[in-house]
Amino acid sequence: MYELCRETPADTPEVEALLDLCFAPGRTALSSYRLREGVAPVGALCLMLRNDQRVVLGAIRYWPVRVAGLPVLLLGPVAVHPTAQGEGLGAVLMRESLERAAQQGWQRVMLVGDQPYYARFGFARLDGVEMPPPTNPDRVLGLEIAPSAWAGVTGPVEREGAVAGDGMEPQGG
Repeated sequence: MYELCRETPADTPEVEALLDLCFAPGRTALSSYRLREGVAPVGALCLMLRNDQRVVLGAIRYWPVRVAGLPVLLLGPVAVHPTAQGEGLGAVLMRESLERAAQQGWQRVMLVGDQPYYARFGFARLDGVEMPPPTNPDRVLGLEIAPSAWAGVTGPVEREGAVAGDGMEPQGG
């Protein structure tokens, strides 16, 4: 049995430990982390899964960025504890958080990841959207929550202005 809940500031050390376990030690040097520096995550979409012993087995985070001046959710990281991988927990986090993003009025989501995995959630390669280097453009993926939300949206991914608190609310566009 798992409990799905929002990540709180008190959970940060445990979530960071999970991310350290699941990803390479140099994960914070990746280009996506530069877009997150000094910017609060979109707190309402940062979710965790805890087991009956209250151990965090999975987590997903979202960050506000902009492409062509439009608001975009940058998904990631998403992580599942190695002992729980293959149980569908990552899919639970993906589906629930994307549903919440739609309910909150977000129109587009992007990530850097493995297209064969993320295609099942509706993600496809974003041509013309440029992550900071070094990022393989084949791994820059997007999802349209609103119809045609990515149509004509091209250019560099830009850091959202630094914000305080638990994140920003969606802006149309």
